[in-house]
This record gives sequence, structure tokens and C-alpha cells, in this order.
Amino acid sequence: MPQRSTRARAPRDAVHHPLFARYYARCSVGAETRMGMARVRRRLLAGLSGRVIEVGAGNGLNFSHYPGTVSEVVAIEPERLLRQLAVEAALRAEVPVDVAPGAAEALPVKSEAFDAAVVSLVLCSVRDVPRALAELRRVLRPGGQVRFFEHGRGGGRVMTFTQRALDRTLWPPLSGGCHLSREPVTALREAGFTLGPYRRVMMPENGPALPTSYCALGTAWPPS
Repeated sequence: MPQRSTRARAPRDAVHHPLFARYYARCSVGAETRMGMARVRRRLLAGLSGRVIEVGAGNGLNFSHYPGTVSEVVAIEPERLLRQLAVEAALRAEVPVDVAPGAAEALPVKSEAFDAAVVSLVLCSVRDVPRALAELRRVLRPGGQVRFFEHGRGGGRVMTFTQRALDRTLWPPLSGGCHLSREPVTALREAGFTLGPYRRVMMPENGPALPTSYCALGTAWPPS
């Protein structure tokens, strides 16, 4: 069995949301079955191979869904509690996973080092989306790809008004910096990525539409 390792902890965490991290760690596990997240993770990661960087790995729920064709996953997680849980998940994974601290806007890895990058419910909370996407471009090898599953703006006028209002008030401080009204597909396109097949997904798949429900699942490629 390949050995798993964890890189040295950064002297200062890039993100510190301990209360939200505890809440997310609990509710995300239940969402695997209750909201159908496990199926989404399998679709997100199907067919990947080679070296993969996962940005904003959270508590490592993607790790068990990586196919055996992946030779290594480098998982970047800035929040300390979630990173500790990700380390535990890495030990149970069937592919080698190295969990490391770091921020999406300054990934602590070499350029052109990865065959694929994965972002899953991450772009809503990064401080600088264009800079984070520029980092994804930097670390991907020629021909590499981005797999994304992100929530953002959606619904009718009332819902989008609600999303914007929550973004201006309570939602980001209560939800670890998350924003409801960002447009991840548009952000990828504006960063120079070519959008491949992607689909709109409602989460939960069957249930009331919430401000967090409007998601996109797909693939994008950086410019040649």
C-alpha cells in the first residue's frame, strides 16, 4: 500500500473559521446520502488519472471517490480543523493523498505539476476568485483539466435578490466566507478557461429550492 504523508503545517493558517468548520464537518457527512452528494462526487471525479490537486478539500469527502487511475492527490485545505479531518480521510483512501495547508490564491506547489485540478464548493468562499483561477492555470500541465462542482446565483428575481441580500449581510460571516450570488461558470470563462460539458444541478436534488441549491457540475480546460 502506498504511504500517505502530511506536509509540515504552515506557521499561520490562511483561513480560520472554527465554528463553521465544526458545523460543516457534521452536516456534510449527512448530505452524502440525504442530499445525494456522494453521487455528485462520483460524477465529478470519474475518469480522472495521473496527479490531481484538489483545492479546498474540506474534510476529505472526495477522497474515497477518486478512481484507481489517479496516481496521487495533493489536497490543499486552509482551515485547520477541516484539514485535520482530511488527514484522517486520506489514511482511509484507496489512492495516495497528501494533505497540505495553503490558500487557493497562492498554491504551495510547482507550476505545471498536475494533470487535473478539482474544485468542489470552493469558489464561493475564496477571497479572490480570478487569482485563484489563475493559480489553477499555473499548476496544470498542458492538456490538463479542471473538474468543478460549485454553487452560485440562480432562480428567479426573488431568489437572486435574496442571495445578494444575504451576501451583503449575515451569510459570509456565518458560513466561513461563503457567497451565494457568485457565478462560477462565468468566472471560469472570464479567466480564459474553455468550458466543456457541464450541467446544472439542484441540491438537494429533490426538495425545496434554497439559496445554496443552484449548482454547476462540469469540466473546463485552460488555454493552450
